[in-house]
Amino acid sequence: MRRAMIIAAAVIALGAVAGMHADGTERGGRWREMAWPFPRDGWPAGRAFRCVAGGCDGAELYIRAKRGFCNCDTGVADDDEVDRVTDIDLISPRFAPVAPGHAVDFAAMQGRIRHYDLDMPDGTRHAAAGLALSRRCDLLVAVAQGAGEANAVQRAALVFLETEEMKQWMAATLDGR
Repeated sequence: MRRAMIIAAAVIALGAVAGMHADGTERGGRWREMAWPFPRDGWPAGRAFRCVAGGCDGAELYIRAKRGFCNCDTGVADDDEVDRVTDIDLISPRFAPVAPGHAVDFAAMQGRIRHYDLDMPDGTRHAAAGLALSRRCDLLVAVAQGAGEANAVQRAALVFLETEEMKQWMAATLDGR
């Protein structure tokens, strides 16, 4: 468990440093916003992005707030909760966790991240990372998925989510603005 937490902290720390590799390529990829692709449900639509360059080509990221949905005392407590709240089932109802998730601290919030294999409706298999973060009694969920390698998709998404624009959007959304 301790080793997983150290690895998670290292991944996040690596994502927080400059967004360029030594060779000048974008570590976090370049993300373009697209329309929210999921049907209306009990939560407001979020934001959706597609990676168009930087090693995560074609990966997609979906992020939204679920205000008043989190346990105010424990936050995101376990992997079952990550499975339930991250909207992974909206991408494909046929998802399977790859391994136990681990606790993360991200953008002044705490939560858990977990990797999944997705059997897509078109018959392809994608990798995904589900992130569920709590702040007070509110929840912020994000899922990154794509045909690429799971760690590369996750790393690119985390780098993008650490940008000042996204951190400001996440805070404003959780504040109801």
